[in-house]
Amino acid sequence: MVRLIPAMRAFARTFYRNPDTADDLVQETLVRALSAIGQFRPGTSMKSWLFTIMRNAFYTKVKIETREAPGATDCVSLQASSDSTQEWSVRGRELARAIQRLPQQQREVLVLIGVLGVSYDEAAAICGCAMGTVKSRLSRARLRLLEELGETSAASSLERDERHTVDPNR
Repeated sequence: MVRLIPAMRAFARTFYRNPDTADDLVQETLVRALSAIGQFRPGTSMKSWLFTIMRNAFYTKVKIETREAPGATDCVSLQASSDSTQEWSVRGRELARAIQRLPQQQREVLVLIGVLGVSYDEAAAICGCAMGTVKSRLSRARLRLLEELGETSAASSLERDERHTVDPNR
């Protein structure tokens, strides 16, 4: 479990932008996992098991937060006080904002596969859906990111390539 904490922190950042809140989710996940360690089946993926617990913990927190603290996500005190002037930093922030604007399911799959290197099978198990659904979400997430970042020619090229991959006789 300890070796997987960095990957868990990265996955938690797909749910929360604030690093402290993401770390709280990791801690909650570890507490739940330790209390349910008897339910872990040896021979299966510990990473997938932990990510599934994290995902479920997140959705439980969201239900509670929407019931108890409306408006907390727009709190001005959580915003950065000044922006960086470096070009790479600006582009990185643009990418981070574009990723945050993705629908939750697409963002999850993008981070699981693209950032954490989880296999399609593991991502499907974590997200509780079919592998084809994972591939579709990843494809739609990549296209949307390209469009949001102003890379429309790259998005068009990617769409064209995917159409030819799906139907090679076209």
